[in-house]
Amino acid sequence: MKRPSDVPRPAAGHGATAPKNPLSPKKLLQSKWTAVRPLNREKHFAVVRVIEPIPPATRIDQVELQAVHSNRSFLLHWRELKDGTRWRQGWV
Repeated sequence: MKRPSDVPRPAAGHGATAPKNPLSPKKLLQSKWTAVRPLNREKHFAVVRVIEPIPPATRIDQVELQAVHSNRSFLLHWRELKDGTRWRQGWV
């Protein structure tokens, strides 16, 4: 039987990936996002509002994103920001 210390691990910098910080709805306000596929020349967005649920005891479900270029706003389920094929965190 192998002990945990006997299990080989990739060396840092050689294929090892750092654990990603989990996305928390409580820390979304004023966060910045980049659309992977821009639409209408809108690529960079900021979370301007976290929609509080009714009743307040339930979980946060939606956020309001605002385009930096046009100031157009729209609602989005915050979990959709986890989709790496559509969104990148920060302004890339």
